[in-house]
Amino acid sequence: MRIRLDIAYDGTHFRGWATQPTLRTVQGVLEAALARIFGETDAPRLVVAGRTDAGVHARAQVAHLDLNEAQWARLVSDRRAQHDPDPAVSLARRVNGIVRADGDVVVTASSTAPAGFDARFGAVWRRYQYRVADDITGYNPLERLYTTAVRAELDAEAMNEGASRLIGLHDFAAYCRAREGATTIRTLLEYSWHRDGAGTLIATVRADAFCHSMVRALVGACVAVGLGKLTPDDIVHLRDAGQRASDFKVLAAHGLTLMEVRYPADELLAVRAAQTRGRRSLDGPGAAE
Repeated sequence: MRIRLDIAYDGTHFRGWATQPTLRTVQGVLEAALARIFGETDAPRLVVAGRTDAGVHARAQVAHLDLNEAQWARLVSDRRAQHDPDPAVSLARRVNGIVRADGDVVVTASSTAPAGFDARFGAVWRRYQYRVADDITGYNPLERLYTTAVRAELDAEAMNEGASRLIGLHDFAAYCRAREGATTIRTLLEYSWHRDGAGTLIATVRADAFCHSMVRALVGACVAVGLGKLTPDDIVHLRDAGQRASDFKVLAAHGLTLMEVRYPADELLAVRAAQTRGRRSLDGPGAAE
């Protein structure tokens, strides 16, 4: 039985998503909770839509786990599942009851996954948001954990122009941290900048998948454009050069939030997962910021 988990977390005090020995990670905290529910020797593992880096936040992360017959029976027999049409719904409450003291991660929903669902390979796209406060915005200490401060006045129009030129199917090696055997070819579906009501610069970045540090590199390139250090043409030339670039800074993780992961209609889930698994077979962890 496969269960889908929808998850939100403040990444400030996590060393990223993926489990690491001696370090506090989102996966580690959640799998520790699952071990308490299902037993240390038989705890299910999580498969996630995108492995976020240390300090990156998520409003709508998605993961799945597989339960064997004994684990499913244990979940169904729990008294908290008795009033739910779908017993899997109770798993979110049980996990949250264990991790509540941590306060920075929550399972917002759990449900029985439809046939063919795969949190990682079934996703059609992921959407991230990056927040930047410049001299126009002003510094707000209450936003410091979720917004990157740039001590200058940025040209939002030029940044948006540069972003628009990067959209499409390209090799983004210039904007990715290299990993052996992993492709850096991605389809950037959307990249734009605007100021919100408070003047904060908001980047919206959406792609079929992201390679390591790709969003923060794309954002850093456009901030360099906003500072007048690069032109929109420059960041296109850097992309087309196909090599990791050092002409701009990769911005800090804390300004980045995973906002949404989109999946196809249920009847297309298995086809999508098979297609993506074949295409990304050399990606390693892949599909992640």
